[in-house]
Amino acid sequence: MALRELVTGNVRRMCFRVSLFLLLIGGLMPQFAAAQEEERDSYKLKAETFWFYSQPTGTIYGTNKSGSFDLQGDIGFNNYSTFFGRFDWKFTHKNHLILLVAPFDHTKTVALQRTIVFQGQTFSAGLTATGEIKANAFAVGYQYDFIRRQWGHIGLSGQINFYDTSATVSALAQTSGGVVHPAMRATGSLLAPIPVAGPDVRVYLLPRLFVTGNLQGMYLFGYGDYISTTGTVGVPILKNHISARAGYALASNLHVNTSSDRIGLTLTQKGALAGLEFSF
Repeated sequence: MALRELVTGNVRRMCFRVSLFLLLIGGLMPQFAAAQEEERDSYKLKAETFWFYSQPTGTIYGTNKSGSFDLQGDIGFNNYSTFFGRFDWKFTHKNHLILLVAPFDHTKTVALQRTIVFQGQTFSAGLTATGEIKANAFAVGYQYDFIRRQWGHIGLSGQINFYDTSATVSALAQTSGGVVHPAMRATGSLLAPIPVAGPDVRVYLLPRLFVTGNLQGMYLFGYGDYISTTGTVGVPILKNHISARAGYALASNLHVNTSSDRIGLTLTQKGALAGLEFSF
């Protein structure tokens, strides 16, 4: 039931965001439909690099349901700075090949407020423990622009996201409440391929002001699901070769169910982002 509620909520949010995209495009299209000038977003290669101030939340589950821990409630993960990069090769007028790299590596040492069990190891309340999660993402994909004009484009992208994830909870030998606890360490990992698809939009409101937005998601039944959406505002600072962009990732929600040979994970990230775009 919890999974069904999660998926239903994701679908509702996805439909709402798609509606916003359609309303935006519907309102702006009449203003730009007659434009036949050279495309402002003309390039062969594009590289985007972003600073991302993430707010991670979620739960890590041990293999075969052997315990779990909460990133915020148990380990106290808070906001942190990271980056991600996206590379776009537009090999024809409307066809793109996409490569994306997004690292996630966070470690926190805390005094446990409750007893947690992970991978069959029990970490008692009061112990000082360290939690570490690595969820590095790599993606390869393809995008086709159904509409590409002087004012921007409307396209559909599909890609496979590979999440190389490992989670560890460890504690040094210590005494807590008069009881001697030996050193302990519990770790698990998974490599999860997640295919996703969704719309990608870029619209120039003015010659030197544009907005971008994308929405990607997929429900994989018993395996898991994924949904994310990002919007930015951009300003060209060197003709159309370098642009500054800033915006917000409303949510990147990954859910992978646990099994007998892999950990499970629910990881949500959202936050502000800013970066540069280089076009050649």
